[in-house]
Amino acid sequence: MMGIPLAWLLGALSASADSSPIPASSRQLVLVVTPNETATSGVLYRFERDSEDSPWKEVAPQVKIVVGRAGLASGAGLHREPVPGLSLKKEGDGKSPAGVFALTSAFGFEDARAGLRLPYVPLTDTIECVDDPSSRHYNRLVDRNEISSPDWKSSEKMREIEEYVFGVVVAQNSEPIAPGAGSCIFLHAWSGPESTTVGCTAMPTERIREIVRWLDAAAEPVLVQLTEAAYEALRDPWKLSGSRPERGERSNKTARGNR
Repeated sequence: MMGIPLAWLLGALSASADSSPIPASSRQLVLVVTPNETATSGVLYRFERDSEDSPWKEVAPQVKIVVGRAGLASGAGLHREPVPGLSLKKEGDGKSPAGVFALTSAFGFEDARAGLRLPYVPLTDTIECVDDPSSRHYNRLVDRNEISSPDWKSSEKMREIEEYVFGVVVAQNSEPIAPGAGSCIFLHAWSGPESTTVGCTAMPTERIREIVRWLDAAAEPVLVQLTEAAYEALRDPWKLSGSRPERGERSNKTARGNR
């Protein structure tokens, strides 16, 4: 359930002629920037564009977010090279992945599929995300009742985690899946502005609810998650120019209630 659809791979290939890992066909962008590699909070921006050559346009207020308790590490996504200045993401390192990642599906406690434009998984008591690197189901969201011989010793029991009331699957370490390179990475609700995660990106419940309802599979949405230094280094080659306001404009656009 966490694999990248063929359309995503074709989009990535169409972008391989230049240095941007963002597929040419992507029309929605979630950008997260943190101050540095050990920072545990940052800002999330949402953008849309009409075509590959169109500028990214900000479409929602900026949102304060929190990331892994140990900051960011370079993940395994649509980008071809490690993100400069960062260690590589590993299972259990407490770091959120940096790079470019497909946003492939959503999940939540409600049976809220009506009106959504992403594939949606209502979380039941038997839905688990396997984080055991030795399992053949590693880094996959599965229904335990549908697995004839569960082979994992560790998993996230999704319905038991309050912060998973709404969430989006981040295709980190997805195609191919490398054992130990990180698993079960999501955008989801936080437990508060001073909290951290074990590797996900979290925000107020109303903000993740808005994002779930905004994302459209047909727009091939991506997450770009970077430190400030990496954003400055990769802004032009990744065609992110214009995707953030100037520094002086940022603080005035943060969504209310997120501080």
